[in-house]
Amino acid sequence: MHSASPRFNRFAAPPARPEWTRLAAAGVAALALVFGTLTPAVASATPLIVAHRGGTGDTPENTVQAFTNALQNGAQALWMTVQVTRDGVPVMYRPADLSTLTDGRGKLADIDYADVHRLNAGFAFSRKDTNGQTVFPYRDHPLPIPTLREALAAVPANVPVLLDMKQTPAAPLVEAVIKVLDETNAWSRVRLYSTEAEATDRLRARRPQAQLFESRDATRSRLVAAALAGRCDAPPAPGTWAGIELHRQVEVVERFTLGEGISKVVANWWTPAAVQCFKSRGDVHLVAFGVETPQDFEAASQLGFDAVMTDSPARLRAALANQAPSASK
Repeated sequence: MHSASPRFNRFAAPPARPEWTRLAAAGVAALALVFGTLTPAVASATPLIVAHRGGTGDTPENTVQAFTNALQNGAQALWMTVQVTRDGVPVMYRPADLSTLTDGRGKLADIDYADVHRLNAGFAFSRKDTNGQTVFPYRDHPLPIPTLREALAAVPANVPVLLDMKQTPAAPLVEAVIKVLDETNAWSRVRLYSTEAEATDRLRARRPQAQLFESRDATRSRLVAAALAGRCDAPPAPGTWAGIELHRQVEVVERFTLGEGISKVVANWWTPAAVQCFKSRGDVHLVAFGVETPQDFEAASQLGFDAVMTDSPARLRAALANQAPSASK
């Protein structure tokens, strides 16, 4: 067992369903009163479950229905993805082109909100029916792309929101997000992430109270140093939040005199030594991305992660509940 680590604090989790009450209770015990300050409350080895884009495997992603369903399915925090329209409205959408998920096309940044609002966010969402046939249940029941303001209003104020800023150039998006978080007084309930350091650097400069993840580059560099060289270079400062995949397919490039060799490997870079390195200076909070199985959930729990992000809270909760009776025998 790892030593007790702090969890999300300020928020109570949603009411637990009977089949996963025991698991949810462990997560609830770790929640205290302040999302930003994160003082350890009650020891718990159970990471909180974060719904990736509201649960992409359960409901059309980044929709109000996805966020609502995720909480009903046992998610304790929500990961949302935001971009900005041509006329400056921040909306919940992830892919580069609207044709990926909707009945529209083109880059969201090139389209005004009035046109985006008419699109069906569930157009491409499919599942198998009882006969094994692929169906598109939301083509006859369209779902709008919500604005950031609508998404925040639809989620209880005690639910942590992890907001992924997914657009370049960063300045228009950052300014649009700042405006909404200012007007809704939502800074204390939102933590911001971006793969682009420009976005988080600009947020830090414009709003010192912004709660941010460290850059993905910083997290990855430390993990690579720990995995390949056994080094713990410049561990993060206390209070840092870091998130990256539990497992990640990467390319290893070797350069030789006459060329280079490229090998694809799955990086299992989160080891006990890596976690110890990250937490060696004090309270550092780790979120594992891509946790879809009970085995990965247990691995993240044993390593001491504070939260795990999953595409399907419904499937993960069901699998964990099914394992619980077996473990008690």
